[in-house]
Amino acid sequence: MSDRLLVLVRHGQSEWNLKNLFTGWKDVDLTEQGVAEARAAGRKLKAQGLKFDIAYTSALKRASRTLDLILEEMGQTVPIVRDQALNERDYGDLVGMNKDDARAKWGEEQVLVWRRSYDVPPPGGESLKDTVARALPYFVQDILPCVLRGERTLISAHGNSLRALIMVLERLTPEKILKRELATGVPIIYRLNADSTVASQLDLAA
Repeated sequence: MSDRLLVLVRHGQSEWNLKNLFTGWKDVDLTEQGVAEARAAGRKLKAQGLKFDIAYTSALKRASRTLDLILEEMGQTVPIVRDQALNERDYGDLVGMNKDDARAKWGEEQVLVWRRSYDVPPPGGESLKDTVARALPYFVQDILPCVLRGERTLISAHGNSLRALIMVLERLTPEKILKRELATGVPIIYRLNADSTVASQLDLAA
């Protein structure tokens, strides 16, 4: 049986994660802690004895750099595909704003709706539903066939674009996916059945 391996990793802490700012498509880099998280993820995957055939990431440097650091720690070189379909959710008018300032401007309840509802976008931005509509077709058409062929696949992306993939992998409802927290730099290892359902799942939390 081929090893239908799929590993998802949210990028390490970014400069704007640290500053509590809405980031979205803003192309910010990793913090020192983010670099350390990415390297730790690589060591954890290496300790599992995993090897990859291909890797996917977004068009944003925090995810791309996380991927490079993981592979460097693992001592592996694989083809890398970068695509903005895996970019973080676009927060529109909230991008660059401190989350506390946003609450002061629009109110705690409204900001919570924008952040945690499935289909209500912030002004000028994307809802999680919009992000799913962008990321999921790319996953199904481009990435999943690789996994099912037995190409061991690593994805380094973002909290919300990964939620889009997890929603279908773990068969979660819109309500449940909103509660699914993804820590930075923590790999989730899936092994899939031939019908693309999940055979096993392992979170490599600290």
